Amino acid sequence: MTATERQILIVDDEAPMRHMLRMVLERDGYRVSEAVSGRQGLDCLRSGHFDLVLCDIRMPEMDGLTFLKEQQEEQLGGTVIMMSAYGSIDTAVECMKKGAYDYISKPFRPDEILLTVRKAEERLQLRQENVKLKKNMRRSGRPQGLAAIVHRSALMQSILETVQKAAEAPAPVLITGPTGTGKELVARALHAESLRVGKPFLAVNCSAIPAGLLESELFGHAKGAFTGADRARTGLFGAADGGTLLLDEIGDFPLELQPKLLRVLQEREVRRVGESSPTPVDVRVIAATAKDLKKAVADGSFREDLYYRLAVIAIELPALNQRSEDIALLVESYLPRIAARLKRPAPTISPEALRKLTKQPWPGNVRELLNVLEKTLVLCREETIGESDLVLHDPPRTPIDPSTLSLRKAMAGLERDYIERALLATDGNRTQAAKLLEISLRALHYKMNDYGIV
Repeated sequence: MTATERQILIVDDEAPMRHMLRMVLERDGYRVSEAVSGRQGLDCLRSGHFDLVLCDIRMPEMDGLTFLKEQQEEQLGGTVIMMSAYGSIDTAVECMKKGAYDYISKPFRPDEILLTVRKAEERLQLRQENVKLKKNMRRSGRPQGLAAIVHRSALMQSILETVQKAAEAPAPVLITGPTGTGKELVARALHAESLRVGKPFLAVNCSAIPAGLLESELFGHAKGAFTGADRARTGLFGAADGGTLLLDEIGDFPLELQPKLLRVLQEREVRRVGESSPTPVDVRVIAATAKDLKKAVADGSFREDLYYRLAVIAIELPALNQRSEDIALLVESYLPRIAARLKRPAPTISPEALRKLTKQPWPGNVRELLNVLEKTLVLCREETIGESDLVLHDPPRTPIDPSTLSLRKAMAGLERDYIERALLATDGNRTQAAKLLEISLRALHYKMNDYGIV
């Protein structure tokens, strides 16, 4: 679709602003309509088709955020770009959360508004390509995106509704939750449901790469930047350009590199090691961790400004024992897949075995459940898996308190016990007790005083 076919609606109570925008956009070939209020703007969307909407935030009667809320609830269509002379990061984030594609601060130059509109046009084209791609994926028969996340619980349904809303926004997402809850699976769903689905999805475990190598791995380096850099490296941000980058275990991200990551998120450009000029990148960043980042901020191991940049949209995944109604469905879904990987017929599972699995605590969450299913399939060749066939993990040992491992304390406790028993056997006669203990009376007096034995 060419610019002359694009329909743009301007919603602004200020006539000079509407006039300026109309002149700029029509000169570039767009077809423009105007609305003097949020209510009139909604009426225009209800009665006609508009590809793009430029909406002011501060207006009488109905402000821009309320307009945006009703436009989203009624699913009236049109990619919305918000405008305001009273902008802030918080305002921009609020607009994105409510469904706006972008946000531009007044006053702006004509080339700025045209650049923003063209970016929104690219989004429309990507959305159309995305629809085609998803149809092709559905034809392949493989579960994709949200469909790949097995659930029936109301808790997971609520979380996945948030994932669906967050998918199309370019804002960073922070996924938290215990180990084994499927944080990477949710990150992949965010990518698959987004307009970036045809672009790369890359993941890096921040705790698995030494700090000295992580900078080069993420941001790239120039040839000769350091010893061993015999060729230039793009880095993961460059390789993921146009797509999504998952920073797994972000809680272990080195403190000394956090300012550089913050700058990439703010400026949308990377400076490769050994280069003086930055390179623009278009990457949607998703971070994941099992750690409490707010606690890390409090103890100084994680920057507060980076935390808030990463957690524009926060998604917390529950432990498996908080969604136990999903266990049976997980078993039914994954059992045939695991059997196919092991090249054996998929067995059925008895109701008793299923009940036993449902009652397990699962400290390792979904990952542990799948591990148990695989071990059971390897060792059990029956057509039906019974309760006794399940190969469950040994219960975790009680954690050992390091303070109880002192040999000196253990020997002192044993010595005191023997002295008290000797005194009891001799009715308190210290001379006889010393003989039983085979020590001198003076040594007994010393030890009794040391242990506080009266």
